[in-house]
Amino acid sequence: MTSLPPPFAFVVLLFAGWINREQQAVIDYLLEENRVLRAAHGRRRLRLTDDQRRRIAVKGKVLGRRRLAGIAGIVTPDTILRWYRTLVAKKYDGSHARCPGRPCTRADLAALVVRMAQENSTWGYTRIRGGLKCLGHDIARNTIKAIIKDHGIEPAPERGTHMPWKTFLAAHWDSLAAADFFTVEVLTLRGLVRYVVFFVMRLKTRTVAIAGITRQPDETWMMQVGRNLTAAGGFLRGSQHIILDRDPLYTAAFRRLLRDSGVTPLTLPAWSPNLNAFAERFVESAKSECLDRMVPLGEGHLRKALREFVHHYHEERPHQGLDNELIAPTTTAIGTGPMKCRARLGGLLKFYYREAA
Repeated sequence: MTSLPPPFAFVVLLFAGWINREQQAVIDYLLEENRVLRAAHGRRRLRLTDDQRRRIAVKGKVLGRRRLAGIAGIVTPDTILRWYRTLVAKKYDGSHARCPGRPCTRADLAALVVRMAQENSTWGYTRIRGGLKCLGHDIARNTIKAIIKDHGIEPAPERGTHMPWKTFLAAHWDSLAAADFFTVEVLTLRGLVRYVVFFVMRLKTRTVAIAGITRQPDETWMMQVGRNLTAAGGFLRGSQHIILDRDPLYTAAFRRLLRDSGVTPLTLPAWSPNLNAFAERFVESAKSECLDRMVPLGEGHLRKALREFVHHYHEERPHQGLDNELIAPTTTAIGTGPMKCRARLGGLLKFYYREAA
């Protein structure tokens, strides 16, 4: 590049100096104005809009931290540069165009995973995945793991060490029985006398037998009842297990009698009547439908009432646990004749039916 002739170079130098003096005067004025405004504003925090921050950040970035330290008055140089970094980050922020993440597993599939895990204590994640694949569902192993964890279900190794009562009952349904006691206040010539009723139930069919009724239950009475139940033709013949609670009337001799007859006693945990739910439900039905609605007058009256109720329970009462079917109906055909009513205990228990035409 050729240099300018000396006369022209001198003129350019004078012009540049004049411009520099003008710019410096403007800068001095703006700085002084800034100081005045800042002093008038006091120590109160200056609140700027996003647009004002953006404009200051763009201009301040050109100057740099060192030059800003000498002239910035409203805010510190670090604040201006931080605003600028935020401005750059917003430029490349793609969150507004981001699509939703991976969709959640459908509720019905999650419920199916939970059901398989709860009903099969030894099934791990891979085994459950295989079961789902047989139903036409392909779910990843980690997805199954997450679903089981979210529902608070233990993994298969821990889950398989504990057999739920529901699973145990289903596996031994055909040979499982349950027993329990309940008490009834009977009005006699000597006043109210409490009688103890002992009954046994076959869980699969819900068939019930009143094993004994007494005022003073003891080990001798229990042993005789046990012999009657386990003798040839007894109610427990063919049963392999019987559910018993922790009542002291189930003495060691009584349990030994049952084991010697091929019936294994299963002792429930303390304070767990829900684990003998079928027997408890029979007690509730007997009391709410019969015994609580009458005054038993003597032991004979009580025995007759229980005998009539057991016949009604087996032959005339629908059971929700058996799809509203009867346990031992006298006939399976529904007649087309006029409707009739069979009443027991003076109409306390009723059964409506139609006879064959």
